[in-house]
Amino acid sequence: MPRGGARAVSGPAPDPNALRRERKTDAAGWRTLPADGRPGPAPEWPLTEATEREHDVWLDLWESPQAVMWEELGQALEVALFVRTLAEAERPDARVDIKKMVRGYLDSLGLSVQGMLRNRWKIAPGVPAPAADAVPAPAVRRPSARDRLKVVPSGEGS
Repeated sequence: MPRGGARAVSGPAPDPNALRRERKTDAAGWRTLPADGRPGPAPEWPLTEATEREHDVWLDLWESPQAVMWEELGQALEVALFVRTLAEAERPDARVDIKKMVRGYLDSLGLSVQGMLRNRWKIAPGVPAPAADAVPAPAVRRPSARDRLKVVPSGEGS
């Protein structure tokens, strides 16, 4: 077992809101991904024949915000391997090592919170759709501490 020294994912993940911003490791900066996801059709499946489940997951993943970066970095094969491994890990008799591989793919592809932080990716805030004919609810007045107090009459013959 290795001892000491830094590991690839040792220490806390980078924080885009950290107070100190002059670190050398921040030179690459953070990448903001579109909240709407990647436009266009998914790339062609690069592995042997996909199952129906693999095909569905493949199409869903390529609509995600992270897919913008996968396309830019040429990671179609890695995404396909993740999809195939995920489909295998979903089986009731799946081995533990397969499930661990899925966790590694989630991080490396930026599909987990830790993966997003380590890749220095942020998702842009989405624009909320205006609700049709929405009437704002009236503000409810919260009781103050004074409202919770009650007058207790003093005992007359105590």
